[in-house]
Amino acid sequence: MKFKDALRKFFGIKTEEELKIKKTPKEKAKDFFGALLWAAAAAMIIKIFFLESSRIPTGSMEKTILVGDFLLVNKMIYGISTPRNIPFTNIRLPYYIFPAFREPQAYDIIVFEYPGDKDELEPKEVLNYVKRCVGIPGDTIEIIDKVVFINGKEFKIPPYIQYNNYPPLPKGFAEPRIFPNGAKWNKDNYGPLYIPKRGDTLHLNLENIEQWRTIIDREHGKRVVKVSNGKIYIDEVQTDKYVFKEDYYFMLGDNRDDSLDSRYWGFVPRSKIIGRVEIIYWSWDPSIPFSNLFKLLSSVRIERLAKVIR
Repeated sequence: MKFKDALRKFFGIKTEEELKIKKTPKEKAKDFFGALLWAAAAAMIIKIFFLESSRIPTGSMEKTILVGDFLLVNKMIYGISTPRNIPFTNIRLPYYIFPAFREPQAYDIIVFEYPGDKDELEPKEVLNYVKRCVGIPGDTIEIIDKVVFINGKEFKIPPYIQYNNYPPLPKGFAEPRIFPNGAKWNKDNYGPLYIPKRGDTLHLNLENIEQWRTIIDREHGKRVVKVSNGKIYIDEVQTDKYVFKEDYYFMLGDNRDDSLDSRYWGFVPRSKIIGRVEIIYWSWDPSIPFSNLFKLLSSVRIERLAKVIR
């Protein structure tokens, strides 16, 4: 079959000769289901490799993005990837990321695969999160009384940033859930913390090994860090240093006081990044049950449709 004939068949375009031929009901049904199959295949290819829709279930990015917004995600910009899991399951697949048009940058709103809690080797579920990137590989992040600083300079404030709790938690007050383990920090006074980049050499000691244990284990895909008799072992080899295999990013929600983000579960590896949020293509009130369709449709937020997100 010639390429132009295959292309014509893919898009369901018929020649004049084909239009003149009268078909039996069976042939018409065959054509109809064939067209559906082609459309489904095209939609699947677009979803896997180019664009993806994402629904917002939580308020961690309000009011930049609202609960009930449906987002169009550009997967090409950071490099399309082969499927990461079997659709509608938590069964992960080996995947390959193609070269990117550009790398993720600070201030991008990014969709990424949740890397897991700070002590988890791998999360039980495959979950996509949406947060704003504030720190890229090689940066140092610090939060002082809720204000974010990157490499000593104040980070650009998002236009719809939210703070709900005042006064800030005091410096020196330690939240037990905060990342990394052992840090005497909290969500309002955090760091300074260096964000690793691929090729960085980390000097290990008994004071910092717990901070980096999970990241090193994740890079090996299994538990490899051990401490025995005051000595550190990685994959049964005694060592006092480690070279990072991946670039890492630090993500925050714009709703700073109501967001579980990198302050709590840590860095996002480059391999977990899926795409950049581009626009809101649909938005309605998710508190209304689908069974009440007319009321749900009347809650559509017209002013948010086709809104570009930055």
